[in-house]
Amino acid sequence: MNPTTSTNPNMRLRRVRTMADYQFGKGAGAALFDDNVTFLLSKTKRIRQVRTATGERIATIRAKDGFFTLSMKGAERIHSHLKAPALRAVVCEDAVPFVSKGKTAFAKHIVSIDPNVRAKEEILVTDENDRLLATGQLAMSPDEVLAGNYGVGVFVRNGIEKEDNPEE
Repeated sequence: MNPTTSTNPNMRLRRVRTMADYQFGKGAGAALFDDNVTFLLSKTKRIRQVRTATGERIATIRAKDGFFTLSMKGAERIHSHLKAPALRAVVCEDAVPFVSKGKTAFAKHIVSIDPNVRAKEEILVTDENDRLLATGQLAMSPDEVLAGNYGVGVFVRNGIEKEDNPEE
């Protein structure tokens, strides 16, 4: 993959903003991607990653389904754009040190969750004061998370205290 700004960056920017609006809700695309983003393309010229002008990863497009996975930078932007409880799983205080280091958020530690998210969707993990801790993928439906005392609630991808992996 080679970094590039694209032959038509406006078209790519419109495309990723529309995709983000679909995945995260209206207005999320503009909040997530400013006008100065750059694109990392695959060898087939498809958008693979969206980065800040300084090269910091905001989001990666999953090849298998075309949805975004967020870096902590992207999670911070979505977190500030959406009001609680939208797109959030809230963990108890006991789990905060572990989740913020990028460890799994188990269902028994999740005290509340946005009822509108679905299993396998990207989700923000916060503490009870709505402080962003991590981003990851919801493992099961919100009802199952709240009803269950066992199992993985959120597969955490990045925590605020964990180094972000740019190749995700």
